[in-house]
Amino acid sequence: MGAVLLTVQFTRDWETGWVQVNTSYKSFSPVQVNVDIGLHIGLAGVNVTLRGNPVNQINETINYNEHFPWNFGADYDHSYSKGLEKGLPSPILYVAEKFSTQSPCAVHRQYRIAGHYTSLTLWLAFCTWLISILFFSMSILLYGGHMLLLTATLILFSLLFFFTVRDTLKCPIQFGPVSLKTDYGESFWLTLVTGLLCLLLGLGIIILNSVQPEKLKLIFSLDKSSKDKVRDKSCLPAEPSCSAQDGLMVPLGELCQVTATQL
Repeated sequence: MGAVLLTVQFTRDWETGWVQVNTSYKSFSPVQVNVDIGLHIGLAGVNVTLRGNPVNQINETINYNEHFPWNFGADYDHSYSKGLEKGLPSPILYVAEKFSTQSPCAVHRQYRIAGHYTSLTLWLAFCTWLISILFFSMSILLYGGHMLLLTATLILFSLLFFFTVRDTLKCPIQFGPVSLKTDYGESFWLTLVTGLLCLLLGLGIIILNSVQPEKLKLIFSLDKSSKDKVRDKSCLPAEPSCSAQDGLMVPLGELCQVTATQL
């Protein structure tokens, strides 16, 4: 779970979409190319992929994957301007322009804020998950279950932040008669599965602790009865061996004779 919470912070497939089109390769050029255009939206920015069918067309290798960040501290418009200066293909610039601050779609601010709050909530979920592991290692199972529930709540809230911005924003990306549509990506679904798993584990631990606490301790290898038996056996004084007892035993008749002779 911790690995998932860390990984999805930096992945770029929270929302993805692909489309195959015939479009112009450069601005003000009549040359058409057949390409696959991919849009990959993460918490910290957007990736635009352009791949030719085939890759080598018009004496060029068409295989691009450009990243335009919008996380706090990054300037999306500056990255877009650098793309213009580099002379990136027009399909990449067209898709990237949809997410700029000057775009009439006005999606930049919403995606940026949603990504920020989603990331912050996932970091909090990672911290509560660490605390739950600490409670379990200290055999405080009930508090560990409560922290798992809190972790699940934070994960589901982070998904709600991202779901809200995607569900409310509509910005068509048209390439002639074909449009580039996106859907939830692998990172979104992986985070959802992780949140539901935390929820089920937390509820299971809390319910089992109230109904059958001994079985819960047995699951976590905390059976006190077996531990007490081992502890009691370890505290008993060591019994002398049979050979030592045989060496110390003296017949009663010989003992009486020795006593009478001394007298």
